[in-house]
Amino acid sequence: MNSNYTERQYVIQGLFVVTALLLLFKCVDLQLLDTSYRKKANVTGLHEVTLYPSRGLIYDRDTNLLVNNKAIYDIKVTYNQVKNLDTAKFCNLLDIDQATFKENLNKDFKSVRFAQWIPYTFMTKISAEQYAQFQESLYEFPGFYEELRNVRDYNYPVGAHVLGYISEVNPTEIKLSENYYEEGDYIGNTGLEKEYERDLRGKRGKKYLLRDNLGRLEGSFRNGKLDSSAISGTDIISTLDVELQQYGERLMNNKIGSVVAIEPSSGEILSFISSPSYNPAILSINRNRGDAFKQMREDSIKPLFNRALNAQYPPGSTFKTIMSLIGLQEGVINPHKGVTCRGAYFYKSRRFGCRYHAEPIYNLAKALQFSCNTYYYQAFRDVIDKDGYGYEHVKAGMDRFSDYLREFGLGAPLGIDLAGEQNGNIPTSGYYDRLYNKSWKSPTVISLGIGQGELLVTPLQLANVAVILANRGWYYTPHLVKGPRIPDVELSKQTEIKKYELSIDSIHFSPVIDGMELAVSSNTAQIPEVAYCGKTGTVQNPHGEDHSSFIAFAPKENPKIAIMVYVENSGYGSRYARPIASLMIEQYLKGDIDRTNALRVLTEKRMLEASLIGK
Repeated sequence: MNSNYTERQYVIQGLFVVTALLLLFKCVDLQLLDTSYRKKANVTGLHEVTLYPSRGLIYDRDTNLLVNNKAIYDIKVTYNQVKNLDTAKFCNLLDIDQATFKENLNKDFKSVRFAQWIPYTFMTKISAEQYAQFQESLYEFPGFYEELRNVRDYNYPVGAHVLGYISEVNPTEIKLSENYYEEGDYIGNTGLEKEYERDLRGKRGKKYLLRDNLGRLEGSFRNGKLDSSAISGTDIISTLDVELQQYGERLMNNKIGSVVAIEPSSGEILSFISSPSYNPAILSINRNRGDAFKQMREDSIKPLFNRALNAQYPPGSTFKTIMSLIGLQEGVINPHKGVTCRGAYFYKSRRFGCRYHAEPIYNLAKALQFSCNTYYYQAFRDVIDKDGYGYEHVKAGMDRFSDYLREFGLGAPLGIDLAGEQNGNIPTSGYYDRLYNKSWKSPTVISLGIGQGELLVTPLQLANVAVILANRGWYYTPHLVKGPRIPDVELSKQTEIKKYELSIDSIHFSPVIDGMELAVSSNTAQIPEVAYCGKTGTVQNPHGEDHSSFIAFAPKENPKIAIMVYVENSGYGSRYARPIASLMIEQYLKGDIDRTNALRVLTEKRMLEASLIGK
């Protein structure tokens, strides 16, 4: 008996100890680990008001305001203060039905997330216009109050892919921010809004008010000693020229492609166009935004896709400028070297086509003017086979060729201050070893010489090639922000602007530039009183009509603008890309096209009215 009694005694004591430990652990959890109850207790006695700062403004290079702020309101409610409510009038003012009212008001008050005496969000994204009507009757709706927010507004309906948009933070973004953001906060999601989020967002303020046991406000807590003011975000100056951006987007309307224009002396991007585009105000925070975003996301022409940054195309004949410089630097061609072109380049039994030329190709400038494929097929082979004929030699020549292309900024991101920049593609000897099982020679990949084959570039990279040509061998990192509007302020993420110099001797640029000047000598390409240089590209498209591309800079001496235009499914480079570029150059240098010149007016009209989507 005594033994059994002793055992039962130990069991009972053990149960008491375990129960005590469980209770102790729960107390530790509630008091120290689980913050939800502490927050709930704090909110019961205190009303914490978040003071949202004005987001930093974005200007163009001439301080024209591109992105500003407008007021939007959230409606908050304290459940146990809602009494004698005229729900019909309330719903009519906020344009909601009775079912929505009940759903938004009635919460699971058994959950730690909600309490009848603690305010919670009833409705979000109320426009200033709608709130103004609601505010007149707000005194009739006890328990409800407003919370002011700032969202984006746009003075110009352009630049959507550059400026970007803001969205509500998701749980991952809250976690990555080390809880700087709270549920319902807005964050830059794309474009400059995302890249310069830390500068644009500003700093939230707080205001603390006392509550009584019924949740009613009684006044300031500790006379406002714990309150903090909101600090507005930093205003930034972009490099964009809004007039040029507007004009370019009009010219690219109903076309698929992109335009990038850069100031050669600084790397500042003057115009950055992806077409089709959209009015950035469509994706401002509003109650219809979700439907608009869904519609654009499902659109077959992909208006949300940033072609200027992310599309990857063969450069086509614009690449012949690069091929010329490499050939000159390697000594396999010279400015006075010509070629006999019989409408094609022949190698053994193979024929590589070329177009008819109005004049003989008796030097490099003429080869560029008439875009002679034969000339550049031979130049490419001479570069690749320079060390002698055979696999090992062609491998070395191919890798040397690839190294030159990297100097031109191809094959890797240039470092623009926008997220998501694509690499493009530079094929190497290793790539062709895998593709052809080490059985290839220069004729196998000869299409590279005219900018076709496996070579891919982004529109931004191609615009940067125009910059290199304009500068005779160097460039700065292309960028979209000049700096803060207030000079003494520093941006937290200012893009590092580096200068890059090519190993190609500057003397080799003159004959190439002369050829580019000849290439735009036709009447339809000329800009009155402006000597400029350009090169067209007609890019083979296996899925439809060829793409039209063009690079240029102007004026020829002391260039102020370098530009790239790429228009998908539009045929020869001279058909659409070249005239669009010439019109934008004239717009930038002169402020408008020459309205007394009938040919220029007709060219503009044809570009504005052309609709190529669906071709």
